Amino acid sequence: MARNRVLFSTPLLVAAAVLALVIGLVAGRASGGGGSTGQAGPGAASGLRVDVIVKATDSAFWQSMFAGAQQAGADLGVDVGRFGPTSETDVNEQVQLVENSISRGVDAIVLAANSESALDKVIERARQAGIKVITVDGTVTTETEAFIGTDNLRAGEQAGQRLCELIRAQGRTSGQVLLENAVAGVQALGDRARGFRQGLAGNCPEITVWEERFNNNDISTAANQVNDALGAVPDLAGVFAANNMSGNGAARAVKDTGRAATLPVVAFDSDPQENAALADGSIDALVVQNPYFFGYQGVVEAIAASTGAKLPRSLDPGAVIADQGNMNSPEVRDLLNPPTAQASR
Repeated sequence: MARNRVLFSTPLLVAAAVLALVIGLVAGRASGGGGSTGQAGPGAASGLRVDVIVKATDSAFWQSMFAGAQQAGADLGVDVGRFGPTSETDVNEQVQLVENSISRGVDAIVLAANSESALDKVIERARQAGIKVITVDGTVTTETEAFIGTDNLRAGEQAGQRLCELIRAQGRTSGQVLLENAVAGVQALGDRARGFRQGLAGNCPEITVWEERFNNNDISTAANQVNDALGAVPDLAGVFAANNMSGNGAARAVKDTGRAATLPVVAFDSDPQENAALADGSIDALVVQNPYFFGYQGVVEAIAASTGAKLPRSLDPGAVIADQGNMNSPEVRDLLNPPTAQASR
């Protein structure tokens, strides 16, 4: 379904160019080394160390980013460490993980920051120590080498447009919707919320946002908040859930209250629970990103930055809207069910 897609062509051409550059640099080191051992693989040549630090290790989304990073390390012969706090709300632990990477003297850090500004000082310390920093998923308010992530404002607009379509399909032209969000102060989530409001207002001006609730990335809290809205808002017309934990909570609430057939839900990201909810109709559409790409390309760009290559300042792989009509197509199925990997021990 072509109207569901944000095409990847230009960003992936840029990514391919960066990858080709890195392969050339690594191969050049391998062929030009003066060692007498006879080893010619990129692992023997590079000796680079890259730490990948995600928002939380308990999420399939971030585990998919780990898998992409792990594969890039294997493909390019680079030592990749995989770390993250156990909760997306634990900013202090994430700061400590960056401090640990500085102490280990890694060459680069690929960071999905849990706060737009709270990691600025530790990022600055890393860069002062000569460590290259690539941010993914959400930007920060200090300087880094490059950013890789979805245009969340645009993707949020897509979500608002889709929820509008779903509400209209039920014969409704007015009402209120719940904006179920995860954590305040995170750039990516804030952009999604703003984009959602814009997409909804531009297409369904008589449908308004009742409230934006924050669940601190807890499924049970999200379910309770959606249940509260079901009881408090007689004209509740739909729910937008801004990440996978929010989506899982929303799906649980509409399923438990028997509202799956009458209350449209649009959510972000994918994991096994969200995919099951999409299949059974308790979620109507998912805005799906590509965290595996975040991890793979993050390591590629970390290597490029460490070897002095010039990088694109920002790279957006795009997003896809998945629904029951396309979720079993090969390209969408692969995005819904990416490989995963665990944190390093």
